[in-house]
Amino acid sequence: MASTLICTETLSRVSSVLNRDVKQYGKKYMFDSNEETCWNSDQGEYQWVSLEFPQSVKITEIKLQFQGGFAAKSCRLEGSHTDGEIKVRQFYPEDDNSLQSFPIQEAPVVDKVKIIFENSTDFFGRVIVYSLDILGEKTS
Repeated sequence: MASTLICTETLSRVSSVLNRDVKQYGKKYMFDSNEETCWNSDQGEYQWVSLEFPQSVKITEIKLQFQGGFAAKSCRLEGSHTDGEIKVRQFYPEDDNSLQSFPIQEAPVVDKVKIIFENSTDFFGRVIVYSLDILGEKTS
């Protein structure tokens, strides 16, 4: 049974934070389950979020909630394991405020993942994420 893979030991990094204001727009707000807080990237062509898990995992689903007008037109999921880097999947979110789900078929075992937000719907390349969850199973 798939469950959330993001825990207190999961290390997260982001490409940027709007005006470097981490107190108001920091990465932690993607994982706090509060619908009024968000991570807001600064402007730029490619924004990203990376997660390093405390143990190897097999991802089965990604759940994302953007702010409409500040969504990515396409996203690329990459992973890495001791074998090297792996391109896992390309997916295409809608430009709206809904919680969107992207199943991952035949996902490899990974220790780290990186979600690259390509082609933002915002003219300046900003991305706003209210919620990010990675579901799957821990492996030995």
